[in-house]
Amino acid sequence: MKTIKYYLSIVLLVTVLAGCKKEKFEDTSFVNGIGAPGKLSVMFNITQDNTGQVTIIPNGEGIASYDVYLGDGTAAPVKLQAGQNTRHVYAEGVYNVKVVGRSLKGETIEKTQELTVSFRAPEELKVTPTINGLNVSISAEALYETLFRVYWGDATGENPEPFDPVLQGESVSHNYAGAGEYTIRVVALSGGAASAEFTQTIKVGKQLDLPVAFDDPNFDYTMSDFGGNNASVAADPSVSGNKVLKVVKTAGAEVWAGTTLGTAAGFATPVPLKTNNSKMSMRVYSPAAGLVVKLKLEDHTNGANSVETDVNTTKANQWETLTFDFNNNAAGTPALNDGTTYDKASVFFDFGATGSGKTFYMDDLKFVPSLIQIDLPVTFDAATVNYTVTDFGNNQTTDEVDPANAANKVKLTTKPNGAETWAGTTIGTPAGFASRIPLTSANSQMSVRVYSPAAGITIKLKVEEHANGGNSVETDAVTTKANAWETLTFDFNNNSSGTPALNPLFYYDKASLFFDFGVAGSGKKFYWDDVKFESGEPTSVDIPLNFESTTLTYGFVDFEGGNSTVVDNPHKTGINQSNRVGKMVKNAGQTYGGSVLPLDHTVDFSTKKTFKMKVYSPRVGAKVLLKIENQTNGGINFEKEVLTTQANAWEELTFDYSAINTANTYQKLVLIFDNGTMGDGSANFTWFFDDITLN
Repeated sequence: MKTIKYYLSIVLLVTVLAGCKKEKFEDTSFVNGIGAPGKLSVMFNITQDNTGQVTIIPNGEGIASYDVYLGDGTAAPVKLQAGQNTRHVYAEGVYNVKVVGRSLKGETIEKTQELTVSFRAPEELKVTPTINGLNVSISAEALYETLFRVYWGDATGENPEPFDPVLQGESVSHNYAGAGEYTIRVVALSGGAASAEFTQTIKVGKQLDLPVAFDDPNFDYTMSDFGGNNASVAADPSVSGNKVLKVVKTAGAEVWAGTTLGTAAGFATPVPLKTNNSKMSMRVYSPAAGLVVKLKLEDHTNGANSVETDVNTTKANQWETLTFDFNNNAAGTPALNDGTTYDKASVFFDFGATGSGKTFYMDDLKFVPSLIQIDLPVTFDAATVNYTVTDFGNNQTTDEVDPANAANKVKLTTKPNGAETWAGTTIGTPAGFASRIPLTSANSQMSVRVYSPAAGITIKLKVEEHANGGNSVETDAVTTKANAWETLTFDFNNNSSGTPALNPLFYYDKASLFFDFGVAGSGKKFYWDDVKFESGEPTSVDIPLNFESTTLTYGFVDFEGGNSTVVDNPHKTGINQSNRVGKMVKNAGQTYGGSVLPLDHTVDFSTKKTFKMKVYSPRVGAKVLLKIENQTNGGINFEKEVLTTQANAWEELTFDYSAINTANTYQKLVLIFDNGTMGDGSANFTWFFDDITLN
């Protein structure tokens, strides 16, 4: 049964296959009905973002495909089917775009159409220059720009600096060689011929600040005139190479005509005026004496916060320094206020008079800080010290620079023709030095550096109490060099004949110098510097002995309860104003307890045989033994003992060594206080000693 079923199925399949006939689809007669290609057109869609992208859209009737020849040198055409378009990026320019259309029958039609690609000029160009002294930075932005070119305006035939904010950051900067006006130019490019430009003239330079001179090319010397003034930077009328501010008060100018120094922003830092520091100075070259010069200071953010004062010129057609004290403010004007910021200054020449063409020059506007009182050592180099001197007897002293070293400041004293034989110069103000000159019989020297016109000239140095000139001492030194610096030493133990002797109890705080003393003035000139007290600080542990050195080792060897050290002077009174002294504490031990101090050299008794020593004793009548010994043989010695006569005060004790055997040598100093009495280490057994000398 199954076999019959399969058989019938095969027969049926063969029958069906035998009944099928193959058909060919070769009939193209419908093409004959299509018309020829026509109405070919090309549309260009050009983007407006300066990218140069163009969409090419061909169209026509009976056209199945297009060949688009781009016209920019691209060899192969772009092939498109009907309804398609193509995009291509062009540079700015004019192109002939050819389109060939093909029908299904293979017929063609072509059309060439001109394409103009032009970029929009950049729009909404914004340029922001930022000036910081000599450095200028520029930020820029614009629509449709592809690149900026920056011309800084400080070079002939300048090559612009390209600037791409995307690649380089928000700004580009440039450093100028000097202050001045420069025209910057920024060109925004579109990628083609179209561009946009920005031009601005800028002032470059550091903001004006005190002290105001006019020689530094890095500063912006912009001035603001008002009321008919005319100011400009000009050459100094008397000093070649110096630049100053020239101010002309033109004919008909207002009585209040003036010039503001710097820009409206004023000085870079405020003027530190205070009621206790209220002065400024300015060099002025005026056409006449007796003309009013007003200086006004204010807050640049609030001109009502101001102070002003006047000074009259005293010279004609020469420079002078005028000092303006704002504690003496002009009548009817605000007083100096410690709480106000003063950072802007204006100067008014010939104030109160109508302009008549007068010409003034000014330079070196400075704040003048309150100066501290002069003190030793005197060097003339500190800007904060009052180095005013007082001449008498027709002397003339001025501030000068060292003839051998222009960086060093000195004084120059001229003893002009006709000056008195006693003509001199007092150092500092009448109040003298800020502190006492610590002259003592042991430390009696001062020194002065002098540049004299000749050797063999006598120079006298006199010191006195400023409150009592009768308490004085003076001595002379003689120059040994001509037209060269030397240090002269003045020893007041060798005081001038007929003058008071050095008295350590006097409060010497004032000094005067007399150049070419005893000779009438003849025009000689003397430079001088470095007035010092010679402290006598030792370089070795020897007689004389004063314990002032902070580098030497005073190697006391204590014995039997004695204990000696070097300490700061706890009693700077009377005859001993020194900084350091010896201290002896006598503890329990032996009645002869004391200390030995080895010396660096043998004591010289060849010409001097009297010891002197300053002692501060806790009581009157205490024994003080001063003994010297041979370095290796204690049996070779000499000693003297004296009694104190004062309690709790410095006194100078004298030890007579006239009987010493000078054939021996002595290198040790021995001190024993209150010999024969046991010490207990208390204040009653504590002594201070200093200035051990041979006389």
